[in-house]
Amino acid sequence: MRKNDEIIGVVSGVGSNSEGVIKVDNFVCFVPYSLVGEKVRFKVLKVNKNIVYGKLIEVLTPAEARVRPLCAVYEKCGGCQLQHLKYSNQLKVKSQTVKDCLYKIAGVDLDVPTAIKSNFEYNYRNKLQLPIRNTEKGDKIGFFINNSHIIVEINSCPIQEVDTNKIINVLKQFILEEKITCFNEETGKGLLRHIVIKSINNHLIFVLVINGKSLKRADRLIELFVKEYEKFSLFININTVNDNVVLGDEYIKLYGDDCVFVEEFGIRYPVYPQSFMQVNNDVKHKLYSDVLKTLKLNSDTIVIDAYSGAGVMTAMFAKECKKAIGIEIVKEAVDSANILAKQNKLTDKMFNYCGDCKNLLPTIISEEVKLNNEISVVLDPPRKGVDFSVLSAILEAKPQKIIYVSCSPQSLARDLGILLGKLCYDGNELKKCESAKPLYEITKIQPYDMFPQTKHIETLVCLSLIV
Repeated sequence: MRKNDEIIGVVSGVGSNSEGVIKVDNFVCFVPYSLVGEKVRFKVLKVNKNIVYGKLIEVLTPAEARVRPLCAVYEKCGGCQLQHLKYSNQLKVKSQTVKDCLYKIAGVDLDVPTAIKSNFEYNYRNKLQLPIRNTEKGDKIGFFINNSHIIVEINSCPIQEVDTNKIINVLKQFILEEKITCFNEETGKGLLRHIVIKSINNHLIFVLVINGKSLKRADRLIELFVKEYEKFSLFININTVNDNVVLGDEYIKLYGDDCVFVEEFGIRYPVYPQSFMQVNNDVKHKLYSDVLKTLKLNSDTIVIDAYSGAGVMTAMFAKECKKAIGIEIVKEAVDSANILAKQNKLTDKMFNYCGDCKNLLPTIISEEVKLNNEISVVLDPPRKGVDFSVLSAILEAKPQKIIYVSCSPQSLARDLGILLGKLCYDGNELKKCESAKPLYEITKIQPYDMFPQTKHIETLVCLSLIV
């Protein structure tokens, strides 16, 4: 099999990125946008030993679960991978992805229930991020094509909560009227780089990322937004470095409130332009509710929130347990968590520490163990997963319960393999160690579809200490 060959085959499985898997002779072919059971024609794009990456050319025999995508630029944009699949089947595919990763990476053979659905299959995302670029064909606003910095222009995005077209039209009018320059990656020149929008309780936070220190005629942009929106804030973000990082460190408010306050699970907290938010409010509420139910907190429980951020979940735990301890490496986030504790009258039950988990966690757990406290550790790490030193500290301390919330089945499988004694490091190499006696067992696993129409999945896992 060679590059540019056109092959006909039948899809027999699903890859970790939700692409169809086709076996031809001794080759395993990954073909995006194809579905199990379909007979398809595809073009070979790349051959790596016996692994082939292909492009779908034609569906010869479509699956019953195939549906028409809503997005006009679906396959060009690359932001979604599953709009062509009926939603009920998307949930099954994502659960299978979690199951397959656990088995292939960690050797954990486990029944994984169907993902908890989102009540909103579309129009669920409360965050929108659009690059703005100057190109050979003029100024463009849209999304980057997958694995590139080529912009595909859009008029709408069906998974977004906000009216994307309205925002783009306002920006285009402002750029044209005021002759505002747009960023060019090759020259490093041009002012406007991105616009990032958060939607919270019918209030929009606009962040215009600029390659400069100020935005001329910002008053005109505010006028244009006032015509379209009743409640909004406008910030500029300073980013003068020509790299792939979207946001710089400095925010300047031009209009509206500094933040938007949200209340849920009995906690009132502010959302700032730089605050992390789960993108799907409906599924976030289901997930966080189940985290609380799974922990079974009481007045004797100590919870250590090992990646606590601005402390929202730490505060939720503190409301129901004896003491909640947050560990976060970003000082500004810890400062916000301390303010949050004070505002919610939790300063006697919520304690926030600034530092690296691998350094702080062993000491904190050790101190709580000496007091004979019932300890649960909550892990909600970034996509790369948990540092091995943190996992080692947890295994050494042996808390009664570990809750792991993951947005990556691959890093989840690796970390669970280590916690369950299925994987261990030999020098820098991670290997299977079947003979190890496990300290923990999985007592709950449940995926949640935080990201409908995409390949991504959130997963909740509970591990209990084997007595």
